[in-house]
Amino acid sequence: MSQSFDYDLVIIGAGVGGHGAALHAVSCGLKTAIVEAGDMGGTCVNRGCIPSKALLAASGRMRELRDTHHLKALGIQLGAVAFDRQAIADHANGIVTKQRDALIGSLKRIGVETIYGWGKVAGPQKVAIATKDGERIVTARDIILAPGSVPFVPPGIELDGKTVFTSDDAVRLESLPPWIAIVGSGYIGLEFADVYSALGCEITLIEALDQLMPGFDPDIAKLAQRVLITPRDIETKVGVLAKRITPGSPVVIELADAKTKEIVEVLEVDACLVATGRVPLTKDLGLDSVGVAIDRRGFIPINDHMAVLNAGEVVPHLWATGDATGKMMLAHVASAQGVAAVEAICGRGRAVDYHSIPAAAFTHPEIGFVGLTEPAAQEKGKTDGFEVATVRTYFKGNAKAIAEGETEGVAKVIYRQDTGEVLGVHIFGLHASDLIAEAASAIAQRQSIQDLAFLVHTHPTLSEVLDEAYKRAANVH
Repeated sequence: MSQSFDYDLVIIGAGVGGHGAALHAVSCGLKTAIVEAGDMGGTCVNRGCIPSKALLAASGRMRELRDTHHLKALGIQLGAVAFDRQAIADHANGIVTKQRDALIGSLKRIGVETIYGWGKVAGPQKVAIATKDGERIVTARDIILAPGSVPFVPPGIELDGKTVFTSDDAVRLESLPPWIAIVGSGYIGLEFADVYSALGCEITLIEALDQLMPGFDPDIAKLAQRVLITPRDIETKVGVLAKRITPGSPVVIELADAKTKEIVEVLEVDACLVATGRVPLTKDLGLDSVGVAIDRRGFIPINDHMAVLNAGEVVPHLWATGDATGKMMLAHVASAQGVAAVEAICGRGRAVDYHSIPAAAFTHPEIGFVGLTEPAAQEKGKTDGFEVATVRTYFKGNAKAIAEGETEGVAKVIYRQDTGEVLGVHIFGLHASDLIAEAASAIAQRQSIQDLAFLVHTHPTLSEVLDEAYKRAANVH
């Protein structure tokens, strides 16, 4: 090094992205420190992936045990089934504590220094940290910004954390309101609708766009609504905005037409979960000290190798990862970006292939998807001059799904008609979140249906749903 630094790398933010970057940095021989102002583990461990999946696991068991028709078909009979709300909440909170402790322990074991406080850039290769003991300045050859995101609360919505709240509060399951409104039908809204409906709550699902589940492939959304929403105690309202939400008993929700913005209905419910997406936590990061401006949505501009940009030019030794970059707000994306940033720091530039990154909604049944939706693929086909084809296979024809008595579901493969390259895969059904990994690998390797059709899958497994789809697309039997 041409000059002495306190650290080779300082990472601001100890969520999944920052943690992943720290682990990889140490394996690459970098002296590393990580700065965290809140809970170690960030959103995923404390308020997102981990506690929500624990709630979904417990509530999903309740749904299964109360499905007497399904159990009877398997030859099983049960008496009354009950649950303890606090025990379910404690289960989720206990897992959070274990995961957080494991994350802290892993950093300590490999020699990463953890500094508690608010970190921000204080100039080139310099970080200022507001700790409980006062400000501390450290220098680093490279800095990674991994500040994460927070729930987005639209104007007109007032939170009290008890009757009107975001997913940050919902994961604690402090109550089970008899009637709860959920604003937003993305994966957060869907997952909590799954939890609350399984535990006996009546739900009103509110979506501002003119269709439910707007981010999902239309075919998947249509079937998912038929299975996840219609038969359950869930009322839906589409094309309406929650213009004003006032906490209390009852919670008052003023619904406006999404186009005219005129009030069309006033709801009075016991509680309201605001699940309207997330926004980057990029204020007060000191970016102005190095001349960087966040974009109009609050995201930090980066290039393909996670380097922070100023008016399109790389800012030396400054990198950003995770939700704050606005690429894909997923924990595993943050982790992949963290590794990619460290690789670039070490002179081995490696871009993240966002097209092949899978995502999932952990409903019952699950939704897993990767690549393009059919409308997006058709649009790309028009632009690039190729025809798009699709094929669907159904869980009701799969031997394992039949044995499980879980035959609701579909796998949809979208591909180029000329080359056979797989463009997108969307699965709704049992264990879709696990099944989608195979499809993500195929897309990452730009494989064609002709190649995939000759792969051998274990029989009998759910993976044969994809096997059948590939064979059908390639006309191989």
